[in-house]
Formats: sequence, structure tokens, C-alpha cells
Amino acid sequence: MERKRGFEVAKGFENMQINLPERKTKYSAGYDIEAAEDCVIPSFKKGMKPTLVKTGLKAYMQDDEVLILANRSSNPGKKGLILANSIGVIDKDYYGNPDNDGAIMVAFYNIKEEDCIIKKGERIAQAIFQKYLVVDDDSAEGERISGFGSTNR
Repeated sequence: MERKRGFEVAKGFENMQINLPERKTKYSAGYDIEAAEDCVIPSFKKGMKPTLVKTGLKAYMQDDEVLILANRSSNPGKKGLILANSIGVIDKDYYGNPDNDGAIMVAFYNIKEEDCIIKKGERIAQAIFQKYLVVDDDSAEGERISGFGSTNR
């Protein structure tokens, strides 16, 4: 079978019983992403950085595809969790990068007054593979040499 797109366990998480994402219904667009470990997302205070929740996953895809990380619809109301960057964008060349092997993390803020406790294996986000287009005069030739947040380096 030709590999087109999918998920793998990232380096460093091999012995942590990471579940590969699944769709729960046949018409679901998103694959449910779970937390790789227990963590606490503190109540938001002005000036604080988002909490990065590890998933223990990496994703491979075709050259003209992107993996979008979206919040679960229940997270804001039930847990007070919002994605710090509105959506997460996982590019094809993030996979296997030398910094972190392409390990996916989800950046959250907690807008409730109390801390939010996330348990290992709890569903925290959805991952959606999508095709994307480029403009006629696109000239991007750079290559990723690092991991999370490295595009401008």
C-alpha cells in the first residue's frame, strides 16, 4: 500500500502507549487527537504564554497537503480551552524535522477561572488533512531545518 497520509508515534514517545488518531463516524472530517500525558492548563493571566500539550504524534502527507489542528467544539464551554493560534498548521516538512521529529503539540489558553486538568488519552483536538493551492508566481525554495515555530529562522 502506498503511503499518502497518516499518523505515527514521534520519537521519544514510543513506550508511552500513544493511540493513533481515529475518526469516530464515517462522515467526520477530523481525526481525534489525544493528550500524550497528564498536564495542567492554568487559568489565563495577562502576559502568560500558551500551554503546549504534547500529543506524541507526527503526521506525514502529500506535497500539496496540510494538517489543520482545530479545537474540539466542546472545549471552550466545558473546559474553557481555546487554541492560542486559532488553528494549528502542520506543514508537510514539519514531519521528521531534526529538532523534535515533527512531534505535534496543541497550544491552549484556559479562559476559565480554575485550572484545567487534562488526563493522558483525553481527546483535546481534531486533525483535518486538506489540499492547498499556491499562486502562479510562487517561488518558495526554502527548506525547514528546525521544529516548532521555526519558519522565520
